[in-house]
Amino acid sequence: MSLSSRRERQLLEATAPMLLQGEQVEFTSPARVGSVSVRRQALTAAVVGVLNAGTVMATVTPRPLYLVLTGRRLLLFDGSQGRKPGMLVLKLPRPYLSAGGSRKAFPGMRFATVVSVAGQEHGLKVAFPVRHRSAGPRFVSALPVPR
Repeated sequence: MSLSSRRERQLLEATAPMLLQGEQVEFTSPARVGSVSVRRQALTAAVVGVLNAGTVMATVTPRPLYLVLTGRRLLLFDGSQGRKPGMLVLKLPRPYLSAGGSRKAFPGMRFATVVSVAGQEHGLKVAFPVRHRSAGPRFVSALPVPR
């Protein structure tokens, strides 16, 4: 399932002023980017539980972003809670990117991959939510496989 036409239009409008001459959008999708350690999840849950006498449970999740893949770059826009695309968070040159370690995550409900940047030790974990998990393999196929 792709983005709604309204959200897609908003994302393309946010992207248009940043495109270089001759650059075109090839792929758009919402995703959660980054990872949260088990230690941080447990610590957050414990602190919130203690402060609220166990009546409230808190979870920590990776940041929701909108991915825009062009012929030259990967652009990441703020996508807090599925709202209108926000400001540009990160832009990475496409020739230096590769995708690997792809898998279905959380008993087949999500699709996750790791985007590696040449010269960097750690990659970015990108997880596509349930409604958009079919976009994951398309995103991975658009990037080269790491060597």
